[in-house]
Amino acid sequence: MGVIYEDAVLIKEAESAVDHTVITVNCPDKTGLGCDLCRVILLFGLSIARGDVQTDGKWCYLVFWVVGKPMTRWSLLKTRLQEVCPTCTPAASGIYYYRPEFQQPRPLDIFLLKFWCSYDRKGLLHDVTQVLCELELTIKRVKVSIAPDGGVMDLFFVTDTRELLHTKKRQEEAIDHLKAVLGDAMLNCEIELAIPEVTAYSQSFLPSSVTEDMFRLEMLGVLASSSVSIEVDNSLRPSHTLVRVLCQDHKGLIYDIMRTLKDYNIQIAYGRFFANPKRNCEVDLFITQADGKQISDPNKKNALCSRLRMELAHPLRVDVISRGPDTELLVANPVELSGRGRPLVFYDITLALKNMNISIFSVEIGRHRIHDREWEVYRILLDECDGFSLPRNEIKECVRKKLMGWE
Repeated sequence: MGVIYEDAVLIKEAESAVDHTVITVNCPDKTGLGCDLCRVILLFGLSIARGDVQTDGKWCYLVFWVVGKPMTRWSLLKTRLQEVCPTCTPAASGIYYYRPEFQQPRPLDIFLLKFWCSYDRKGLLHDVTQVLCELELTIKRVKVSIAPDGGVMDLFFVTDTRELLHTKKRQEEAIDHLKAVLGDAMLNCEIELAIPEVTAYSQSFLPSSVTEDMFRLEMLGVLASSSVSIEVDNSLRPSHTLVRVLCQDHKGLIYDIMRTLKDYNIQIAYGRFFANPKRNCEVDLFITQADGKQISDPNKKNALCSRLRMELAHPLRVDVISRGPDTELLVANPVELSGRGRPLVFYDITLALKNMNISIFSVEIGRHRIHDREWEVYRILLDECDGFSLPRNEIKECVRKKLMGWE
């Protein structure tokens, strides 16, 4: 059977606040491994300051220098990184060989977590979201409803990374953590396996004006950005294409590059990246197509460069619009071809609104196919307390900065 190489992931924690924690990954290679690793690092709220990647197509060696947080659970991070590394099988020679037949994870069950509170308060939704993240419960959908008497009913559709939410012990753990945060306001809480008809992503109607405004950059092909420079060179190596990127750093930048290459089925033979304190990032990648050859087709090179420019200049879309007499915050992020959305988007949205002392009236999360791409769209109806209009431009900028890590 397939096993994980014993030293596949090593983590050397920073010795001081100014040092970086070093994560080393040494395991069999697969297309998209860099994306999967960077996604886990982003999920733990870490920033990659520097990285080196090298592979011969069978075995790879990756090093990430990351900026940690005081409460980072490094042992848990190591476990989650090991889980995305390809398994391998030992041969008589002692060499480990990659076994792709062991790389087909089954979809996780979706559970419905519902609770009732006697009253709403600013920041409640973020506090609940933070608890779920700490418990490694991934939010797939949210439905928030506020009754005329001020009571709140929240529905969270979640998956459990630990795959234990079907057990009474794990459910009690989750409920106890929620009670600790919500206090006497929580009237009841229930967790049950969601039925398939309910777990399907919502396909709520998006007004054409919304899709035109938020996604017009892709429609019109306005891909040039003064903050992103991409150069492609085939002259340095006969079988590799060099892609050089200079851009402004943002939260998840390396993940955005890696997921784009993964979606294009492109492999990295060697790469390095570095972000300086002034938020400028330099990336050099020697890449090949799935057939092991460099990218020589001009159309393919232009398509890849255009997509990279778009993903680095606009990795997320944020807008604040009118929804009848109310104010609605819209956030959209592209979904990987594997079906996974961007980590911690809802966490950052709710944190930004909590910091601005803005209450949330209702939330809808759905997936929509727009211009031949699937997007995860967050529609958040904001509570205009006492009839005062909300500062829409300020909300848009604050949420965007939080999502991009620029606050």
